[in-house]
Amino acid sequence: MLKRLAHPAVLLLLTAFIWGANAVAGKLSVGHISPMSLTLLRWVGALILLFPFARPHLERDRPTIRRHWLYFVGLGLLGFTSFNALFYVAMGYTSAINAMIIQAAMPLVVFVGMFLFFHIRVSVLQVVGFALTLVGVLLVASHGHPETILALDLNIGDAMILASTTIFGVYTILLSRKPRVHWLSSIFLLSLGGALGAVPLLAWEVAAGLTFAPDAQGLLILAFTIVFPSILSQALYIKGVEMIGANRANIFVNTVPVFGAILAVLILAEPFHAYHLAALSLVLGGIAIAERGKRTVQPAAE
Repeated sequence: MLKRLAHPAVLLLLTAFIWGANAVAGKLSVGHISPMSLTLLRWVGALILLFPFARPHLERDRPTIRRHWLYFVGLGLLGFTSFNALFYVAMGYTSAINAMIIQAAMPLVVFVGMFLFFHIRVSVLQVVGFALTLVGVLLVASHGHPETILALDLNIGDAMILASTTIFGVYTILLSRKPRVHWLSSIFLLSLGGALGAVPLLAWEVAAGLTFAPDAQGLLILAFTIVFPSILSQALYIKGVEMIGANRANIFVNTVPVFGAILAVLILAEPFHAYHLAALSLVLGGIAIAERGKRTVQPAAE
């Protein structure tokens, strides 16, 4: 039973489910806690909860950490601060369903980056699968009207989600080259980078007069994001990438829209349009084709 739970597919599907729930939480946070407050406080809360458990591993991993501390902190700034700050701001301008389907472009970013920087080869079927995924993302980003892409007439929230998705794809590529330390050391150091990077963003938000104290709903959302998206999902994702590599692990991001769309309809009562169904079909069809065409690669390559 424990071995089945530790299977990379299970770990990554749980990650995708939590990320789908996080998109819903991000939508529910609008007006209840300011975006930069949520970005900073979630990582500070994660650090407080993680430290007692991570401390012995940090001591054991100290030699490696000393050599690579800038890598870990920089990775936290990229994947934890930049991604989440853009994501939470974007949720004030777009729907949770749109955000989750657009995030399905992330495997395409990882695929291209792994090929360009590390020469990870892929099959024709994988290229076809990723192309279908991209078409699905463009369909939902244009709200069912692809001609708006050519006119550059996109919702600003959707554009922010595309930017944040690209950022997290780059984070995933770099994560595939993570020095070997205990996962608790990794998540603690990445959270530290996330917290440090969020400080100037909160300072800007305060200076702009956009910060406000969280209400009861805001505090509940903060507690949820600390425990699940900030700690549990990141730990599962790191482990999944370690087990099967960045290219194959990131394909599971394409299940985020499936979990998230269900939650958005049930919890937020968001409308589900025909173009959402078409986009989901393209995304899921793309992942199926890409997985059928996957090549066997050496673990060291990713």
